Amino acid sequence: MKINSSQSKYRRQQRVAASLGKGSAQRPRVAVCRSLKNISAQVIDDAAGHTLVAFSSASLEGKLKPIELAKATGEKLGALMKAKGLHEAIFDRRHYAYHGRVAALAEGLRAAKIKI
Repeated sequence: MKINSSQSKYRRQQRVAASLGKGSAQRPRVAVCRSLKNISAQVIDDAAGHTLVAFSSASLEGKLKPIELAKATGEKLGALMKAKGLHEAIFDRRHYAYHGRVAALAEGLRAAKIKI
C-alpha cells in the first residue's frame, strides 16, 4: 500500500504527540500552525479542552522577513502568556520540522522568558 503525503503528516504528528504528552493548566501545550504567509500558535489546556491564548503573525504590521515575523509572533505570544500568569509550556510542533520559522517561534517564546 502506497502512503500519500497526508498520511505521512498524520503519522509524524502522532509520533510527536506521543512523545509530548498532554497540556495542563500549569503547563499548557503550544500548538503551532504554519501556512505559506503566516505562522500562528495557540496555548491549549488539554485537561479542560480550552484555548487559553492564541496569536497569529497576520495581526503584526510592518515589513519583516519570515523568520523575523515568526520570532516576533513568539515574543508577542509569550507576552500574552505572561499576562495570563503562564510561565512554562509544552512546545507542540505538530508535523513541522523544527527549523526555520518553527524554531524562530520557539526562540521568540524563550526570549519572552517562557520555559519550553
